[in-house]
Amino acid sequence: MAYPEQLLIPMRADLTQYGVQETRTPEELDQAINAHGTVLVVTNSVCGCAASKARPAVGLALRHAVKPDAAVTVFAGGDVEAVAHLREKHLHGVPPSSPSLALFRDGKAVWAMHRFQIEARLAPEIAADITKAFDEFCARQSA
Repeated sequence: MAYPEQLLIPMRADLTQYGVQETRTPEELDQAINAHGTVLVVTNSVCGCAASKARPAVGLALRHAVKPDAAVTVFAGGDVEAVAHLREKHLHGVPPSSPSLALFRDGKAVWAMHRFQIEARLAPEIAADITKAFDEFCARQSA
């Protein structure tokens, strides 16, 4: 069951203000993940740790010099089919979590951060871990 869209609008804007694109359907999500390059996928949530920690951390991390080719989001409790598709197809075997982040390179998951890695920490600490992942997986690979 989805939350009322009116409730989600400001929480969606908390990420889109940083240039994160919404993917609200499984098809939009697949298109973003399967594009060549690196893609950060943020599973947004109505919880307090998403508001005070995860979303601000994403904004901080996206200021980093090295970043993914794209950043997209799905909303747990809002984009129900897209979130289920992400978990079943792209993050198969990874326990479901919201909020959460996953980094994909050429369509394959290479890094993930779960709620338990978010909820007891501050946004700058979370952003530091995200930027480490950017440095490791988003830097251009030499041929």
